Amino acid sequence: MTTDHQDTDTTILDTDVLVVGAGPAGLMLATELRLGGAEVVVVDPRPGPTTESRASTLHARTMEILDSRGLLDELGTPPCEPRGHFGGVPLDLTLPSSHPGQWKVAQTRTEELLQRRAAELGADLRRRHQLLSLTAEDGVEAEAIGPYGPVRIRARYLVGCDGEDSTVRRLVRAPFPGRDAARELLRADVSGVEVADRRFQRLEHGLAIAATREGVTRVMVHEFGRPAAERGGAEPDFAEVTDVWKRVTGEDISQGTPLWVNAFGDANRQLAHYRHGRVLFAGDAAHRQMPSGGQALNLGVQDAFNLGWKLAAVVRGSAGEDLLDTYHSERHTVGRQVLANIRAQVELLLGGPEVEPARALLTELVALDGVRQHLAGMISGLGIRYDVEGPEVHSDAHPLLGRRLPDAWLEPAEGGARRRTTELLRTGRGLLLSLDGDGAPALRATAAPWSDRVAFVADRPVAGGPLSAGQTLLVRPDGYVAWAGSGAAGLARALTRWFGTAAADD
Repeated sequence: MTTDHQDTDTTILDTDVLVVGAGPAGLMLATELRLGGAEVVVVDPRPGPTTESRASTLHARTMEILDSRGLLDELGTPPCEPRGHFGGVPLDLTLPSSHPGQWKVAQTRTEELLQRRAAELGADLRRRHQLLSLTAEDGVEAEAIGPYGPVRIRARYLVGCDGEDSTVRRLVRAPFPGRDAARELLRADVSGVEVADRRFQRLEHGLAIAATREGVTRVMVHEFGRPAAERGGAEPDFAEVTDVWKRVTGEDISQGTPLWVNAFGDANRQLAHYRHGRVLFAGDAAHRQMPSGGQALNLGVQDAFNLGWKLAAVVRGSAGEDLLDTYHSERHTVGRQVLANIRAQVELLLGGPEVEPARALLTELVALDGVRQHLAGMISGLGIRYDVEGPEVHSDAHPLLGRRLPDAWLEPAEGGARRRTTELLRTGRGLLLSLDGDGAPALRATAAPWSDRVAFVADRPVAGGPLSAGQTLLVRPDGYVAWAGSGAAGLARALTRWFGTAAADD
């Protein structure tokens, strides 16, 4: 239990997990830790959710994640755009999903949503708290400075979710290989200007993008051959944006009022290890990339969703620390793949006339549905397949093994209204889903010792959906299928691997 007391002038907090950073990744992690029964303190130097527009795209897998925790009703019906891009080449992102395409939700709204849920679940969120130091041996001790003085936090684990310039990463001296930015896009949200919408318009001297929503125009511009500036953490002046915009487009937007100006470069780095003993990393603290295709925020939220239930199980004592190693192996692999596709997109986006042959070829290739599906699966997160069985997932394995549980309608065996598979994940527990509808006594008996961690459901799939009758699926709390079969063989081993020692054996 989190405790808070005074030692002279220092506030002392005791908790299971300290999360540093209250952006989308840190807040998502806090909700999952609380759902899993772990006590959590979140510290962040900002006074509240970001007031800048920043990331504005939620991809299909992130929308599914929010749906699986019952969070979408609060969002209402945000605008959905089925068309995205790969390096500026138009790409249809629609794949089988409850929420295909890309959904336009301002980062401010995403943070507000996740902060409210974290608070409802009992997370202890400390705003205006700056991390100063940490040590991590048998446990973690961190020092922070808050609005009322110094704070000492003692935790079993710490997770750095504090962005691309992570203080946690610096304090633990975590190797962060990769490359620094060589090129950049300048970006500004501007009111009081009228320019035509541009979708990755390649002109003689550079790339220009513009879109106007509710009276605010977002412009982004890159001048071919212009290197990334050494900014020392400062943002560009609006005058710099207007100068480059004029050189590239010939238009004068200097009469507009800048609401927000920044630059983002093509730096591409990834931690060598997402876990350093009792210190772990998620989101931009673990990887730094150009936010091409809106992938950065989504990648971070999905990191947190993978880690939260695992870390909660470890601190709760129902799983061993080796479960945390699967966080690194799974998410480091996904991160490496995303960073690679972003590097390819940067070349196509920011390269000059020399990349036109490659762009022309890619335009032809994305017309082939297999190519389109592969790229769309990468960007949306729907194509992820985790290695849940060991060294590799064999080609003859069940097609859902390691993949997310599809959104499907089920007929409850006990009668009643149809329900979606997504609804069965709302509690944050594991799920053993028997699709023969008869209760499968052998399966129920095998899973009984894990009943405090895994719900058993015997339903029939609605005909014509993505699930077939007669199969049984063991689903992790993050919605990925960890075991599939038609009998009980291998089920106990999978339950032990992902949900710890059976209660009967304690």
